[in-house]
Amino acid sequence: VQLQASGGGSVQAGGSLRLSCAASGRTDIIGHVGWFRQAPGKEREFVASVSWNGVSTGYAESVKGRFTISRDNAKTKNTVYLQMNSLEPEDTAVYYCAADTPPYTGRFYFIDEYNYWGQGTLVTVSS
Repeated sequence: VQLQASGGGSVQAGGSLRLSCAASGRTDIIGHVGWFRQAPGKEREFVASVSWNGVSTGYAESVKGRFTISRDNAKTKNTVYLQMNSLEPEDTAVYYCAADTPPYTGRFYFIDEYNYWGQGTLVTVSS
């Protein structure tokens, strides 16, 4: 499985960005795709996850109501999006997408659930 993240940039507080994560290769074995972020000097943290069929989603408390994760409805595009609204300076980080493949453990909020990672995309929110 290969993952390509894109869509980062610089915005002012209150603005919006949409991140994309394009998956290729053995996408048939993907269980979930998650977004994580890592701010300077901090550990990588969970942001959101979506099941590969697009049915189930999960969010960190800090982004609930502001961020929306989704799988491309066309399915064939194999792309997961993270729509980020009402951005705050605290959202500044490098954002990574990741995919889990068998064996699935159901621990979608945890970094070690995911065994394939894309490169990061930088999101900078200014006040």
